[in-house]
This record gives sequence, C-alpha cells and structure tokens, in this order.
Amino acid sequence: MLLYDYFRSSAAYRVRIALNLKGVDYQRQEVMLLENQQRLPEHLARNPQGLVPALEVDGLVLTQSLAIIEWLDARYPEPRLIPAAPEARAHAMAQAMVIAMDVHPLNNLRVMRRLKAMGVDEDARNDWTRHWIAEGFAALEAMAGEGPFLGGNAPGIGDLFLIPQMFNARRFDTSLEGFPRLVAIDAAACALPAFAAAHPDAVAPR
Repeated sequence: MLLYDYFRSSAAYRVRIALNLKGVDYQRQEVMLLENQQRLPEHLARNPQGLVPALEVDGLVLTQSLAIIEWLDARYPEPRLIPAAPEARAHAMAQAMVIAMDVHPLNNLRVMRRLKAMGVDEDARNDWTRHWIAEGFAALEAMAGEGPFLGGNAPGIGDLFLIPQMFNARRFDTSLEGFPRLVAIDAAACALPAFAAAHPDAVAPR
C-alpha cells in the first residue's frame, strides 16, 4: 500500500491517522506541493485533480481523504471509525464535514495561491484563514459530546478531521480560547501513538 502524501497536507494527515489506527502497513511517497509536483503528468494520471492524498492498493488508486477513510473502514473494520448505527453515523459524518466541506476547502494551498494572485496580501490571507477556522471550530465546539474525543470514548471520523485542522489553526496563530473542548480533544488524541506518528513533525522530510 502506497500513500502519495505531503507532510503538511491536512487531508493527507487524516489518512495517515486512519492507516495508523487500523494498523495497516504502508509506504509514503512525498509529493512536494510547494514545488508543484502535484501537477506533474505522472501524478495527474493518478489523481486528475492534482491533489493529495492518493492511496494506491493493488493497482487501484483511491483519492479524496473522506472516500479513502470510508474505504479503509469497510476494508479493515476494526477499530471502527464511522459508526454503523444510522443516527450516530450521521452525527459523526456531520462533524467531519464541518472541516471537510466548510473549513479546509477555503484555506487550502490552491485558494491561498488564488487569493495572492488576486492581490490579497499575506496578512489578509492569514486573517481569512483564521476567520474560517474559528467559524468551523465554533460549530464543532457545540457539536462535541461528553467523551474525551469527538467520536465519544474512542477516536472517530470527526477526530481524524479535527486534529489536522488544530495543527493548521496553530500554524496560523488562530486563537483557541473559545474552544476548550476542542483543545482537550486535541490533547487526548495527540497523546495516542497513531496520531503522534502521523503528525507533520514526525513525517517531515529531513
């Protein structure tokens, strides 16, 4: 199993966490986004969107982090990341989608480059990033349950999306004062080996 990855991509970070939680052996191939390797013909042949992650399994290439994680949960059922019960599943997927659909797409590298091309300066771009992170985090703070994780007593799909976004929040100096539950969840998750081993600092090119 080969993961086309970028150490600081939050979408790829989610998949690394999932693979680690499942105990699946995999290799990584770094796709250097800042060098535009994602636009090379060989990568576009794997993923026509020119994005990471992409997961190659026995000649099959899977793309989009949520789709990859759903596939992993079906292929390797334990530990379960997405609840089976319909109501619990809907709640967990809604938590994940706050990040996947409403926060991360507004702050990824493509958007930042487009804003720069439109003449938006770095301070304004960073304010943009912090704004959308804070808006999404406010919703997730309200959606968090009583357990140590968004997923309850064990990490779930929502945690896989939250933890990389917490990393991004700190990178951009986003205030986390209003989100005590999310800060506590982040601390609980990052103390687990599967999350720690997936952290950008742990996989960054040396």
